[in-house]
Amino acid sequence: MNIFDLYEQRLKAVLGRLSASGGLPAGLDLSRVVVEPPRDMSHGDLATNAAMVLAKEAKTSPRALAERISPALAEEDGVAAIEVAGPGFINIRLKPEVYADVLKSVVSAPEAYGRGAPGKGKVNVEYVSANPTGPMHVGHGRGAVFGDALANLLAAAGHEVTREYYINDAGAQVDVLGRSAYLRYREALGEDIGEIPPGLYPGDYLKPVGEALARAHGGKLLAMPESEWLPIVRDAAIDAMMAMIRDDLAAIGIHHDVFFSERSLGRGPEGDQIAATIAELRGRDLVYEGRLPPPKGQPVEDWEDREQTLFRATAFGDDIDRPLLKSDGSYTYFAADIAYHRSKFLRGFPVMIDVWGADHGGYVKRMHAAVKAVTGGAATLDVKLCQMVRLLRDGEQVKMSKRSGDFVTLRDVIDEVGPDPVRFMMLFRKNDAQLDFDLAKVVEQSKDNPVFYVQYAHARCASVFRQAAEAFPGRDFSGAALAGADLRLLASGAEAELMRWLAQYPRVITAAAAAHEPHRVAFYLYDLASAFHSFWNRGRDDYGLRFVNPEYPELTMARLALVGAVRAVLASGLGLLGVGAPDEMR
Repeated sequence: MNIFDLYEQRLKAVLGRLSASGGLPAGLDLSRVVVEPPRDMSHGDLATNAAMVLAKEAKTSPRALAERISPALAEEDGVAAIEVAGPGFINIRLKPEVYADVLKSVVSAPEAYGRGAPGKGKVNVEYVSANPTGPMHVGHGRGAVFGDALANLLAAAGHEVTREYYINDAGAQVDVLGRSAYLRYREALGEDIGEIPPGLYPGDYLKPVGEALARAHGGKLLAMPESEWLPIVRDAAIDAMMAMIRDDLAAIGIHHDVFFSERSLGRGPEGDQIAATIAELRGRDLVYEGRLPPPKGQPVEDWEDREQTLFRATAFGDDIDRPLLKSDGSYTYFAADIAYHRSKFLRGFPVMIDVWGADHGGYVKRMHAAVKAVTGGAATLDVKLCQMVRLLRDGEQVKMSKRSGDFVTLRDVIDEVGPDPVRFMMLFRKNDAQLDFDLAKVVEQSKDNPVFYVQYAHARCASVFRQAAEAFPGRDFSGAALAGADLRLLASGAEAELMRWLAQYPRVITAAAAAHEPHRVAFYLYDLASAFHSFWNRGRDDYGLRFVNPEYPELTMARLALVGAVRAVLASGLGLLGVGAPDEMR
């Protein structure tokens, strides 16, 4: 039950009836009319901008239009009072039975509350996609958690979601990986390799790869030229790195539906998809042979002063046209990326979301151009950039891991603090804001630690039901029993505040999914937990506000319905974030 959608529909029906009766002009554009929570809860339960956005079209002042709308809106079911505020905002107060219906909806079907109806279309969410050249660092972890939570959120809103990982297993970086693994292979055969040469990967994580190669091949690879041993070693190293990445992702509860190989674009079962993409674009006069002007300001990585094969990116909003072939005739990374996103579209995804690190920000405009071109404007691409994570311990920066050689691995962090703090704290800031992650702070048991504060609220809810079971042995506390409680007894201000927060949950999911912003769920959960803890503390000091009161069983049942609804929404929201909802805190 989404009361904001419900009353938006009723408001638009009111506006339609006023238009039909001549009270408003016909054909008003209602697309910008919304019903939302008021900025200040003391102003009411709902607020609408209808008069503000329709006044010009209706040829009257917002205040006068609000006064015209309000009497008809006041007659709708569940409306207790209407107030016109300021220049023409309409605030709506609801009758208590509306919130009683919300509670009944939550406790009767907790898993369905806030979820959208299926059928909203297919979405491809591509996230992590870390180069398979070593373990993931905490920056990769932020993108992984963000992408996974966003996929959960979109699925909850009613979309059919595919979670995808793009394996960058082509290009120079995997050749460097192969040479680095070959060095560890020689080491495994007993050779003293000394210092790792500059340009190769220095971490200890490649030692097991070298040992596995030594077991599988003995010394045979030593007798081969690089052109023969490199493909063998490179493929073994990529497989080992992807197995490690999958294992690290599993440790934080992340699993993908599709692992798409970059190499398959050039030589997969469908042939050379990159060549096919370039040919298709050339056939539409979107690829030509030409020269690029020298870049202004900072050097551009892919600029060369020569005639080359170029994509008309400027025709689709980019700053310059983009090269598709290198001077040696091989494809640029961009050419492969165009083919990859064309593949997504051909696989049936009109909506694509890519989660990238902030260092790829300069690449966004050209990919938007590419997707417009290869799909004829039929698909949309939203690129979400995740800013860097600064890892701290008691305020001091942590910089290095022996396992990786030059950075702290995501697995190191998971093993130290656990997956729940990692996931929640990665989502407790907007993705495009830098995140300070303090290893000491995220395990503190205090209000200043958001993940603890929210999980503790859920655990307190569970403890209320344990107390109720002791106070009322054998009593039925099922969802059906709680839905049948006399919810008119929930008359205190603290109870009303909690019910208002619960009523917002469906709207939070809808808005967060539409904006591709899972942090909104984390913020909401903290606010709901804060309201619950506040009520808990009042009940501790005021006997009349206690959740479980053996002298008043009917009031206890009503309050258990409220607590049960809070517990259900906290568990649901934490589930969307991939965070556990414990019944007890240790």
